[in-house]
Amino acid sequence: MSVSPRLKRVSSGKFAFTSDAVTRRDANYHPTVWGDYFLNHSSKFLETNENIREEHERLGLEARSLLVDEKMDHPNKIQLIDDIIRLGVDYHFESEINAELKKLHDDHDHLDFDLRTTSTLFRLLRAHGFQVSSDVFTKFKNANGEFESDDARSWWSLYEATHPRTPEESILEEALKISREKLEALLPQLSFPLSDCVRHALHIPYYRNVPRLVARQYIPLYDAEATKIESLARFAKIDFNMLQALHQSELKEVSRWWKDFDFATKLPYARDRISEGYYWIMGAHHEPKFSLSRKFLTKIIGITSLIDDTYDVYGNLEEVTKFTEAVERWDMEALNDIPQYMQVIYTGLLGMYEEFKDDLINAGGRDFALYYAIEVMKEIVRSYQKEAEFFHTGYTPGFDEYMENSIISGGYKMFIILEVITRGEYSLKETLDWALTVPEMVKSSSLIARFVDDIQTYKAEEERGEDVSAVRCYMKEYGVSEEEACKKMREMIEIEWKKLNKETQETDEVTAPAVLPSLNFTRVLEVMYDEGDGYSNSQGVTKDRITALLQNPIDL
Repeated sequence: MSVSPRLKRVSSGKFAFTSDAVTRRDANYHPTVWGDYFLNHSSKFLETNENIREEHERLGLEARSLLVDEKMDHPNKIQLIDDIIRLGVDYHFESEINAELKKLHDDHDHLDFDLRTTSTLFRLLRAHGFQVSSDVFTKFKNANGEFESDDARSWWSLYEATHPRTPEESILEEALKISREKLEALLPQLSFPLSDCVRHALHIPYYRNVPRLVARQYIPLYDAEATKIESLARFAKIDFNMLQALHQSELKEVSRWWKDFDFATKLPYARDRISEGYYWIMGAHHEPKFSLSRKFLTKIIGITSLIDDTYDVYGNLEEVTKFTEAVERWDMEALNDIPQYMQVIYTGLLGMYEEFKDDLINAGGRDFALYYAIEVMKEIVRSYQKEAEFFHTGYTPGFDEYMENSIISGGYKMFIILEVITRGEYSLKETLDWALTVPEMVKSSSLIARFVDDIQTYKAEEERGEDVSAVRCYMKEYGVSEEEACKKMREMIEIEWKKLNKETQETDEVTAPAVLPSLNFTRVLEVMYDEGDGYSNSQGVTKDRITALLQNPIDL
């Protein structure tokens, strides 16, 4: 029996059961903005463009030949690599890009580039795991110890290069400050497309942005450049539309699963956000080879969101405790021990793992991964349980106690580990053992997620009766104002970004598989929450971005 036939909305805006008059809180989440659009929509791009696959293959070969051209000078080669990555087609040329960057890295002490090229190369090398010192920027200071340039593109390149900085790189802190000031002053004078490139960077720096969103923004800007390579511009447009068609088919399949369970009707208090969940996961890894991973993780984020809302908003302490116990058992026989409205969630959760365990979680002879995949789900439910106990008992934890639990409840430890597992780009059990201990890389990503989330959501949570958040706990413990606490959270975000950069640049065989999951999930959160809670309230910029990435193809 579903919950909805017995459910009514009372005048206070809360839910109540007619039989037992249980009053429920209501977050008043808006309905899905997509309806059944992605359930019914399929791209016609390949069908309506004859011979497009052949053209795509030919243009890809042309791009590859340019990339490995030994006659191309270094500045143009560096710019080409950066353009290929920004255009979102680098996944076709991973080995070639790494080989070219290795050559440049091995020679970089002997190469004398200008500020623009040096900045671009520095960022590219750090992003691809090559060690390079920020001392390369010392030579660009004048006699007064100040950076100087008359070129807006150089300031833009320098600004972008400062974001992979690590703790105590004072020269990059200085470069960030002056380049941002210069760009803000120059922006009104810049012409298109450079003006838009700078505007995007000042809003969300390239290094912290979602690769797929960067590609959607950059393709038309590159196309407008006088120095563009025509074949590369065309290749990027075709590739974007081909990949969009794949993403649409994946979202259609996941939407069917969501619709068949009828979560939106059976759990009307929860967020109906399966399309936003897919957008979240696609932001973390968009490449075709990770199709199964995207579908699994989208279902995970959908189910986890339902569980989160049940613990945060709807369930009472007795009910959520029973659900926690059922998850700990991880056995379908526990279904009868939980309230009926929760049974659809539990059935979906266990069924989802069963569906994917052979092809994904246990793939490649790594059956041991199933334990970790289940354990991180159990762990996040335990953290939700603790937060429910905070609320229902009226207990306000200290800041450190709150953050220790929030590192788990924010979900990023779970998603990083699940992405490591489902990407399959690891060979050692030690990688998952290491990630499970919340090492610095995972911790920094999780802390950024919690701070960014709480800054944007704590007021909405307080409106529904919750007063436990990073902001409020910090205010209470340190006796500061709301404004001061939020400022401190933003400072902590910058500190953790620098720590995350350091950890992702100093890896070994065990830790390397977690680099991209840690960075990309953190990037997704920066984008999802850059103008408010873009997941819970997805009617604004989130809808616009999903439309651009998953609905509208690029005109050829």
